[in-house]
Amino acid sequence: MTRAWVLHPDITSDRARRAAGPALQEAIALAEALPGLEIAGSGVVPLAKARPGYLFGSGKIDELGALFRDAEVELVLIDGPVTPVQQRNLERDWKVKILDRTGLILEIFADRARTREGVLQVELAALSYQRTRLVRAWTHLERQRGGLGFVGGPGETQIEADRRAIDEAITRLRRQLSKVVKTRDLHRAARRKVPFPVVALVGYTNAGKSTLFNRLTGAQVLAKDMLFATLDPTMRAVTLPSGLKVILSDTVGFISELPTQLVAAFRATLEEVLEADLILHVRDIAHSGTEEQAEDVRAILSELGVASQTPVIEVWNKTDLVSPENRAALEALAARHEGVLTLSAWTGEGMEPLLAAVTAALDDARSRTELFLGFDEGRKRAWLFEQGVVEDERPQENGYRLNVNWTARQQSRFREM
Repeated sequence: MTRAWVLHPDITSDRARRAAGPALQEAIALAEALPGLEIAGSGVVPLAKARPGYLFGSGKIDELGALFRDAEVELVLIDGPVTPVQQRNLERDWKVKILDRTGLILEIFADRARTREGVLQVELAALSYQRTRLVRAWTHLERQRGGLGFVGGPGETQIEADRRAIDEAITRLRRQLSKVVKTRDLHRAARRKVPFPVVALVGYTNAGKSTLFNRLTGAQVLAKDMLFATLDPTMRAVTLPSGLKVILSDTVGFISELPTQLVAAFRATLEEVLEADLILHVRDIAHSGTEEQAEDVRAILSELGVASQTPVIEVWNKTDLVSPENRAALEALAARHEGVLTLSAWTGEGMEPLLAAVTAALDDARSRTELFLGFDEGRKRAWLFEQGVVEDERPQENGYRLNVNWTARQQSRFREM
C-alpha cells in the first residue's frame, strides 16, 4: 500500500473556487477510489494566490514537509492543477511523488477502463497530459499493471521520452481509436433501425446511476459507493409496464473540473447521450453539494451539444439517506417542479412514478404526421415500417399515403434520407 496525503489548495483570489470542505471530501473520495492507496491524512491549505514555482509559500512547504516525513507519506495528492515546475520543485523538497487532480482522475480511469475503446481513450488522454511533463513514468504504454504508473508500483520501468515519441504514440493511438469508433458507429447505426427509443442515465459520479440501472433492468452492473465505478457505457433493452420497449444506457459519471483531455477523449463514450430520446439526470439528493453537482452536469451536457429539445427528467435519488422530515420537504419541493421525481434506487421506493413519467415523456415526444410517398420511394417506406411508426397506409394512384407517429429524432432522420 502507498501512503498518501490529500491536500486541497483553497486559493482565495480564485472567484470560481469551490467550497473547501466538500471539495476536500470529494478529493479524498477520489483517492479512495484508486486501489493500492492508504490515506494517511488530509487537509485544506488556504492560499491568497498560487506561487508560480512552488504553489505554496516557503513556511507552509516546510511545515507540510515535516508532517509528511513524520507520517511516512510517499505520495501527495493535490486537488487542483499543478504545473510541471511546481511538481518538480515540490517533489524535490518533500522527497515524495506528487499527483494533481488531473493525474489522479486519469489513474482511476485507467484502472477502471475495460473495453478496448475505453482503454485507448484513457491512454490518449494520458499522453496529452504527459506531453507537458516529459520526464515521468509511462508504464501505461507497456500495460505492466492497471493504472498509468504515475503512482508507482512493483516491476515498473522508467521511460525517458521526448515529444516526438509522445506524438508518435498519440498518432498510433488515434489510428487504433478511429477503427474502434467506426465499429461503434456501425453498432449505433444498427440500433437506429430498431424502433426503440433510447433513455440515457447521466449524473455526477456516485449519484447512483448504476444502482438505478440495475433496478430497472435486473442487470448486475458494478454499483459501488465510490467515484467512477462505471466508465464504459452499458446498454440494455427494457420493457416498461405500458409495454413500450426502450434501450437504457448507463454512462460515465461527470465530475467538476474534469480534465479537458478526458472531456475530449470520452466524447465518443458520451455520444450515447447525444443519441438519447430522453435523459434521466440522476442526482444524489442527500449530498451537501447536490446543487453544485447538478450545475456541473448541466454545463457538461451543454458542452457536449445535447439538444435543448431533448426532454430531461430530474431524478432525486438516495432519499433513503435523508431524514423523514427532510424527505417530506424534498417531496413537496419536487412536486412543485415539472419533470422532477424523488426515489431511492437502493430500496426501490418511487420506481413506479418514474416508469410512468418515462412512458409519458416518450409518448409526448411523438407527433402524428401524414406523408405521401411515390412508388419510387420504396427505401423510405421500408425504413418507416422498420421503425414501427406507420399507423395506417392507403394506396393511391401514384404511391402511398401514410399516417405516422414518430419522434423528432426519427422525423429528422427521415428528412435526411
